[in-house]
This record gives sequence, structure tokens and C-alpha cells, in this order.
Amino acid sequence: MTTARTVDVGGEHPYTIAIGPGLAGDGTALARHVRGRHALLVSDSIVAPLYAGAVREALHAARPELAIGTFVLPAGEESKTLAHFGAAIDALATLGATRDACVFALGGGVVGDLAGFVAACWMRGVDCVQLPTTLLSMVDSSVGGKTAVDIPQGKNLVGAFHPPRAVFADTATLATLPPRELRAGLAEVIKYGAIRDARFFQWLEQERPALLAGDPDTLALAIAASCEHKAEIVERDPLEKGERALLNLGHTFGHAIETQQGYGGLGNDNLNHGEAVAVGMVLAARLSADLGMAPVADADRLESLLQAYALPTRIPAGLAADALLARMRLDKKNLAGRLRLVLWRGIGQAEVVPGVDEARVLAVLRAG
Repeated sequence: MTTARTVDVGGEHPYTIAIGPGLAGDGTALARHVRGRHALLVSDSIVAPLYAGAVREALHAARPELAIGTFVLPAGEESKTLAHFGAAIDALATLGATRDACVFALGGGVVGDLAGFVAACWMRGVDCVQLPTTLLSMVDSSVGGKTAVDIPQGKNLVGAFHPPRAVFADTATLATLPPRELRAGLAEVIKYGAIRDARFFQWLEQERPALLAGDPDTLALAIAASCEHKAEIVERDPLEKGERALLNLGHTFGHAIETQQGYGGLGNDNLNHGEAVAVGMVLAARLSADLGMAPVADADRLESLLQAYALPTRIPAGLAADALLARMRLDKKNLAGRLRLVLWRGIGQAEVVPGVDEARVLAVLRAG
């Protein structure tokens, strides 16, 4: 097995992110994080047939006495609901899971968010190990302990902070990732360059052919760099009371688009999360330029890079600006009823801006 790269996340609840091929089959490493006799493997209808059996076998080989339950969601954002959360809780109850149980989240961001929330709530909190299988979840949702489900009014409005015991980013799973999902993950990778690392942004411009081709070594470098950026921020601000909000560049706009169009992106024309974030980052950059905070040239450069990665940069047709603004008013970062957005001073220089004038936001939304 190739030696994995590791990124350590410090703070009150430290853990390690392991990055490399074959990690989901390392039963000894996985079982090391199961303190008791029960484990629930949460996955979805696409990922489970590919990898769940191997994970179960690896865990049983390392811990033959382990009682392992499996809960499989229908694939797609539309499954990240309170109803499926309740069904996963029922699966833990049926398993007889005790307070030293462990939940394994095998899949993309939907699985990671929901499984983490289940672990946060069962008996007021049990262990969770994240096994992300998409690029987007490897560089974003599996790291940092933000867990949640969606409701019709908005994304991730019901959830909890619950850091994992460990993250195993098995890069071999990216070989089965559809090109569209790979590109969606690359949107979140580009975000790290946009918010705090102009040199990384330039590297992403240079390495675009290798990344889009799915070159394993180049992807592993991008994942490690992204996780290092996120780990540094999460250590200092685990509960998103300040700096961590910078990780949401483009997300307030993007979440509004996702909610307004109806959650999807799997087998339909709706934007998926990474695509919506790509559009949102361009809107945030355009708004920053309109407010005199940043050069228009930097917004153009960001848009050009996203387009070069075959990501959307315009609001989908049929979404009214007024409706999107109404969705943005429900964003969790807002304070005292005023919009609080992540904007920038240019590439690598993001900041949180409170009290943004809604009229200026509406003008950007109408420009699309």
C-alpha cells in the first residue's frame, strides 16, 4: 500500500486526515477508532455497491466480534433530510448501539453530513469516522465537524458541530467518480486559492490538465493542500465564530441557488453543490468589485479559471433575483437581520463583510 499523506487537525478534539489509495480497505487502521462493539456503516445507493462490502470485510477481519450494521441512503442531495436522519437513528437503535459505538460515513458530502449528525445525536454523541469518496467531500465536508441536514427552507439549517475521530480519504475511490463530480470537487479546491493562497491559485491554473484528467499524484497534492488550509482555520475557529466563515466564499449565493432550484444535480439539470459554489464565487467576486473592494481583473481571472475547469459561472435561467435574495436572508452567517457575506480584496484575500446593502446584492443577482 502506498504511504498515505497525513494532515493533523489540532484543537480541543484533534484528529488526523489520511490521504492515499487503499485506505478504506485497511481494516486495522479503521478498527483502531472503534472503542466498543458496534459500528454503523452509512452509505448511499451508488457508493455502497462499490465499497461497502470491502469496508465491512476489512473491519470484520480486524475485529471479528464487531457487530456492524449498514444504512444506505438513496443517492443525491434530496436524501439529506430529517426523515432519513430518523431512519439512520432507527438503524442504530436496532443495532443496539451503545455510547462507545462508531458511525462510519462512506460516501460524499450528503452521507458525511447526515452520518455525522446522526453520530452527534445518538446518545448525545458517539464517534464518527469519515470515509469520503468524492473529491468535494475529501477537501471540504469530511473535515471540520460541521454536520447537518436540509429542510425545504434552506440547506444545512439543522445540524451540529461534531468533529470526527479520523478521516480516511481513499484516493482510489476517485477513479470511479463521474467527471462532473470531479469538477464539482475542484470548485472547492479552487476556493482555497481564492480565499487565502494566491500561489495555490496559480498552481491550479498551471495544473488544470492533470487535475481534470484525474492524475492521482496531482489530485493527492491538491487534496493535501486543501486540507492543510482548512485544518489551519478550523483549529483556530472550530465553531465558526469568526475566521472559519471565510471557508464559505460563494456559499451564501450557492446555497440560495441550490435551494431555489430544488436540491439535485444527480441525473438532472440542476446545479450540484460544487457547481453552485462556482457560480457563487463569481457573484461574490463581482459584488466585491462593485463595492470597490477588489479589482475587476481578479473577478475576471477567477471566472476564467472556473470556466477552464468546465464549471458554470452564471445563475441558471429561470431563477428570479428577488427569490434568491430571500433565500440568502436565511443564511446562518447573517447577524441582526443583515446580510453578512464572504467577499474579497482580490485573489487570496477573502474577508467577512457585515451589513452588506441588499440593493447592491440584488443588482449583482440580476446581472447574473
